[in-house]
Amino acid sequence: MANIKNHSLFNEFDINLFKAGKLFRAYHFLGSHIIEVDGEWGVQFAVWAPSAKKVSVKGNFNGWNAGSHPLSPRWDGSGIWEGFVPGLGKGALYKYHILTAEGRQIEKGDPYALFWEIPPNTASIVWEFDHQWKDEEWMKKRSDVQGLNRPYSVYEVHLGSWRKRNKGTESLSYKDLGDELVNYVKDMGYTHIEFLPVMEHPYFPSWGYQVTGYFAPTSRFGLPDDFMYLVDRFHQEGIGVLLDWVPSHFPADAHGLADFDGTHLYDHADPRKGFHPDWKSCIFNYGRNEVRSFLISNALFWLDAYHVDGLRVDAVASMLYLDYSREDGEWIPNRYGGNENLEAIDFLREFNETVYREYPDSITIAEESTAWSGVSRPTYTGGLGFGMKWMMGWMHDTLNYFKHDPIHRQYHHNEITFSLVYAFTENFMLPLSHDEVVHGKGSLMDRMPGDEWQRFANMRLLFGYMFTHPGTQLMFMG
Repeated sequence: MANIKNHSLFNEFDINLFKAGKLFRAYHFLGSHIIEVDGEWGVQFAVWAPSAKKVSVKGNFNGWNAGSHPLSPRWDGSGIWEGFVPGLGKGALYKYHILTAEGRQIEKGDPYALFWEIPPNTASIVWEFDHQWKDEEWMKKRSDVQGLNRPYSVYEVHLGSWRKRNKGTESLSYKDLGDELVNYVKDMGYTHIEFLPVMEHPYFPSWGYQVTGYFAPTSRFGLPDDFMYLVDRFHQEGIGVLLDWVPSHFPADAHGLADFDGTHLYDHADPRKGFHPDWKSCIFNYGRNEVRSFLISNALFWLDAYHVDGLRVDAVASMLYLDYSREDGEWIPNRYGGNENLEAIDFLREFNETVYREYPDSITIAEESTAWSGVSRPTYTGGLGFGMKWMMGWMHDTLNYFKHDPIHRQYHHNEITFSLVYAFTENFMLPLSHDEVVHGKGSLMDRMPGDEWQRFANMRLLFGYMFTHPGTQLMFMG
C-alpha cells in the first residue's frame, strides 16, 4: 500500500459548523490542498461521503489504482473521509473511488476541485493559485460604484461564442479575452460585464447551466489563473464583473454530484422534490445543512478567490415553488399545505445575508420570473434579500410592442406603459438577455418590422426607451 498519512485540516468547531450548515468557507478544508505535514510537502484530500463503505483517491500518481491510497473516515460522524498523500503537487490528476453501501464501485470528481480536465475527460486536478492581483484601486472604490443608486449598464456574454478564430472553430482563451473583450466592453461604455456560467460543465455547445465543477472555471479556455487575469483586466479598466450562479439544480452526469456516495447526497430521493422536469436534472436539497454549507461556500469562493463583484442567481422561480413545471400529483406540499419551498426561501435569505455581510459592496441579482413579493426587499422586512431583480415582464411586454408595425402600435401602448405600474416595487434590472435569442427566437433586429433602415431606427427607439425607463440595464452580446 502506498504511503498515506492520517491528517486533518478540520478542528471540532469546523465540523460542528459544517454539520449545522454554517461552514461558509468549507473549501478551505474540503477538496485537495497542497500543504506541509511533518516537514514533508504533499496534498491533503477530504471529501464528504457519509454513506460510503470505503473511499480512496486514485490518479496519475498511482496508476489509477483504487487500492493504493485509501482515505480514513473521521470519528465524529461527519461523514468526511480524509488523508494526506506525501510527494504530490500542483497538476496531479485524481478522482475519488467510492464503494457504496450496496457494494457498487463508482468514480467521482471532487465537488470542491479548483480545476478539472477539459471535457469530455472528467478528472479533477490539484491546483494552487499563483496570480498576483493588480486591482487594488478597483477594490477600494467598489463601494462607490456599485451602490443601488449608481448606474449599471451590463454586457452579458457567453465566453465560448463571443468571438472565434480559425473560421469559427476555436474560441478565444481567457488571456485573449483579457485583451479583446476588455477593450470592446470599455469602448462600448458598459459599467459591468456578466458571464454566463463559467463553472466547469460537460457539454460544450450549451450555455453552461449544467454545472459539474462549482469551484472551477471551465478549463476549455485556460487555467484558473488565466480567468483571474481576465477579471483583473476588467477591474483595471474600471469595469465590474458579475457571474451567473446556478444553485437551482445540477446535472446527473456520472462524475458529478448526483448519486455521489451511492445515495441522493446533494438532492432529494423523492423525484417529486429532487428531479427537475424541464431540465432533467437534480434539485439541491436546501434543507440539508451540509448542502447549504457547500452552496454558500461556493458563492463566497468566487467573491474571495476571483474578486468577482456580484452574482446573478439563475432560475430563482424554480427554487421558490414546489409545483414549478409540475402537474397535480407531481409535487409535495410544504408543511402548511402550500406550494412554497420553505427550505429554498430560508436558503436564499441566508445566502444573501451572508454575501452582504462579508461583501457589502457586492451585488446579488435574481432571475425571478413570477410576481413573488419582496425579492429585492431586505430579509429583516420579510424579503429574500437580493440587491436587484430582473424585470422579466418588462422584457416580454416591450419586445411584443416593438414587433408591431408603428402604424399599429397605437393599439398596444399598454404594453410599454404597464411596467410603470410596478416599476418601483423592486430594484429592477431591465434585461434583453440570452433567453431572448434561444430556441429560434432570432436577434433583436430580426424582430423589428420594416426594411433595414426602419429596423435600425426601431433599435434606436428601443434602446432610448430602455435607458430612460426606471431601472438598470442589461444586454446580451450581439
